[in-house]
Amino acid sequence: MANAEHGGRGAERLGATAAGGTRARLRVARLGLWLLAAVLAVRQVAAVLTTPSGERLTTLEAWVGSEGVLHVSGSLYDSTRFTGTPFSGLVLKPLTRPAEEALGWGWTFGSLLLVVALGVIAARALPQPVGRRTALLATPVAVSLLMLSLPVRNTLWLGQTSIIPVLLVLLGCFAAHGQRVSGALIGVAAALQPTLLLFVPLLWFTGRRRAATATGVTFAATTVLAWAAMPHDSYTYWVHHLGGTGLGGPADDLANQSLHGALLRLGVEGPLEIALFLLLGAAVATLALRRAVRYAHDGQLLLAVAVTGCAALVAAPTAWQHQLLWVLLAAVGRVGKRARDRLVWPVAVVLVMTLPAKMMLPNMAFLHPVRDNVVLLAALAAATAVPFLFRSSEYFRAPVPTRYAPPVPARFAFVPLLPFLRRVLIRPNLLLELLLIRVTYAAYAKVRLAATGGSNSAGRERAEEHGQQILDLERLLHIDIEHTVNHAVVKVGWLRDFFDFYYTSFHFLVPLTVLGVLVWRRPVDYRWARSALGFTTVLALVGFWLYPLAPPRLMPGFGIIDTVHGVQDFSQPEYGTLTHLTNQYAAMPSLHFGWSLWCGLVIAIIAPKAWMKALGLLHPLFTAAAIVATGNHWVLDAAGGALVVGGGFGLTYLLQGPRARTTVAVADELGSRPPAPAKDRTPS
Repeated sequence: MANAEHGGRGAERLGATAAGGTRARLRVARLGLWLLAAVLAVRQVAAVLTTPSGERLTTLEAWVGSEGVLHVSGSLYDSTRFTGTPFSGLVLKPLTRPAEEALGWGWTFGSLLLVVALGVIAARALPQPVGRRTALLATPVAVSLLMLSLPVRNTLWLGQTSIIPVLLVLLGCFAAHGQRVSGALIGVAAALQPTLLLFVPLLWFTGRRRAATATGVTFAATTVLAWAAMPHDSYTYWVHHLGGTGLGGPADDLANQSLHGALLRLGVEGPLEIALFLLLGAAVATLALRRAVRYAHDGQLLLAVAVTGCAALVAAPTAWQHQLLWVLLAAVGRVGKRARDRLVWPVAVVLVMTLPAKMMLPNMAFLHPVRDNVVLLAALAAATAVPFLFRSSEYFRAPVPTRYAPPVPARFAFVPLLPFLRRVLIRPNLLLELLLIRVTYAAYAKVRLAATGGSNSAGRERAEEHGQQILDLERLLHIDIEHTVNHAVVKVGWLRDFFDFYYTSFHFLVPLTVLGVLVWRRPVDYRWARSALGFTTVLALVGFWLYPLAPPRLMPGFGIIDTVHGVQDFSQPEYGTLTHLTNQYAAMPSLHFGWSLWCGLVIAIIAPKAWMKALGLLHPLFTAAAIVATGNHWVLDAAGGALVVGGGFGLTYLLQGPRARTTVAVADELGSRPPAPAKDRTPS
């Protein structure tokens, strides 16, 4: 019994130690996230305050400048730059002098405080029960995401007030004491942004009828007050401009992410457009309110508020970029029964709200209607279509778990494995993978484009100097074959056409095909191969940045014939250095060869038959010949590509472990037959 008691106490001490370690890690993670939020805030302030006066806070300048609309005796809307309601103009007038005295600092820091308050309230409004980890980390994560979001960045840059209506609604729903106070706050928000009157039926049908009445009364009172104080402006806004429809930029501008703007961009005009807008807007509002009421009754009031806010954006005549924060709040909804599907919706929302639309979708003409309306489509999906889970669902807190291969110990034990690189045994979510691959490639392209040596002329001079260094080294090693190979290929028409086609087409086609086959046939190996490709590309970006290099075709006096790009004009200082498409001096290492070598090695390792392995290894050989024959790379560029590929596979081994040797049959079986949910499992 003494031994048993001693053993029990030991187990208790061990458990207490483990719990203490977990709490310590959570505290460190929370501190790190708050530091990240602080860094983002400082970055936003610096970006605004270091910009010349005439280029920042332009909306605020329009309100309070020497000729600002709040100073003149005429209408607020004489210049159409002021897009707020008459009540917002009435509220801003007393703030004119303090805004002039502290234009920039006071307004920017005040907006940052509003963002922090918004993040705190949103984090505390998460549907219960909330785990300890989520409770500790939710607030800094919410504040960081808000700081990164395009609406907040746009608001800080322009000096807008669009954070205030969102904050007032959240205060009214989650912080106000008493329904009348709650309704009054939401009513003031609606007075600033009229389509927020959609919250009246949400409050009414969720049993908060006093709050709904107070919202309507407050909106009416503030509007009447503004009408009495500024009758001409009120008539201009509500009657002449139909609730502000004609104010601001053109309604068909890409910044207007409302249904009205989308219809105009699609070419629908006149009475037909107005009828379609009213009909579709009413349908969206009705469907969204039905969904929001159900989620509110389910205990997910924050999701209900986000759905209603998204419907208000869709149904508004104008929804400018700084007014789109409601879409980010919709990320709190949970979608998907399987764990591998759970991240798709929040990741998509965060990417849509933090990245330009051009980074989300490739520049293809048939995708332009989607790309031009990507935020509107996200708001429309949140309001009407996304199947958010109810808390009563067995999958709400315990989704079907993802099966992972066990870690292989044959590696350096002192380097911790990265949990997000674990080897999945079933196919990952294809939509999420495509989204992340697209965004990662867009980020790679932007970094590659920025990797120049200062100005265009300085970058070109440095790159040509490095090109001469490479040429001298190749002559020393007797491998300077670029000129000979290039001129030999040019003399054979069909060979020249073959290498041009191979260079321009297979660079993307083969890696995407290999990744697709791995997802479909070998999901166990997919993440291992994808991680190696990702690390290879990151290492190559470092090379582009540190060693800008002129390829043979851009070396003056070298005599290379550019078979792909045509005749170059070396008299132009900008030629080749930095274009709107790509940095032509990102040559060392050669990712054309690096990606092809990655393809060849993956095929050689995974392919079941010898002829498949041999065919895979032919691809890097043909690519090496193509990059030299077309004059786009030096021989040593290919050697650099091989080095970064080796580094990519090495980092993958170091941080993920050896490749999981699970048979294709087992992987396919698990992928086609997901495991049943564990109903008795206690969620963490």
